[in-house]
Amino acid sequence: MKQYTTISILTKMARETSNMKNKSSLRHDKSKIPRYRDPDTSYGSFLVYKRPHFEEFMKFCFERFEVGIWSSAREWHLNNTLDCIMRGMKNKLAVAWDQDKCTNSGFKTLEKKDKPIYLKELKKLGSLGFEHSSEVLLIDDRPYKTLLNPPHTAIFLNEYNVDQVNDTALGPNSELRLYLDGLAEAEDVPSYLKEYPFGQPAITPEHSDWEYYSRIIRRLKEE
Repeated sequence: MKQYTTISILTKMARETSNMKNKSSLRHDKSKIPRYRDPDTSYGSFLVYKRPHFEEFMKFCFERFEVGIWSSAREWHLNNTLDCIMRGMKNKLAVAWDQDKCTNSGFKTLEKKDKPIYLKELKKLGSLGFEHSSEVLLIDDRPYKTLLNPPHTAIFLNEYNVDQVNDTALGPNSELRLYLDGLAEAEDVPSYLKEYPFGQPAITPEHSDWEYYSRIIRRLKEE
């Protein structure tokens, strides 16, 4: 079954100046950037670190799925990043969506009180011809971004940090690649994810912060 996957866990951004903030990007203060690792590329004041095995993983995905990138970063930020990391591959993306395609919940994250929670609603992919969420897998590292989506339509990897130079999450024979190989042969996404859970758990009523996240769901469903 040819399915569609959106990915947003492949890079880490870092600002060279520690006294500036960019709410739309993943970043590290300069003091936390490992001096033993050079950035893969840069633009402006941003350093870009690819997750290890990035290129091979993207080729792996393109061979099995229609692939899109969906980021909660602003348009200019996403475009600059993709220009840096996806030379020769960017034209293969079915879509490259930025913050404008996300839903601003009006709430802030529990980890960073000044960081807005942006949601990625799968129903918006209907404009691309994907009318059923059973065809789509979202890969992210923030479970709260899928609060409004049907269950079993996303998997959540652990967050990547630039000092993890030996990270193998995207590597050959990794659990993720083996998992996606199985998905490529599955009848639909939800059935496969329900039978074979992977990564961080989704946010459900059993979550320790469900009271907070359920407020977001109720607020947005009332609108």
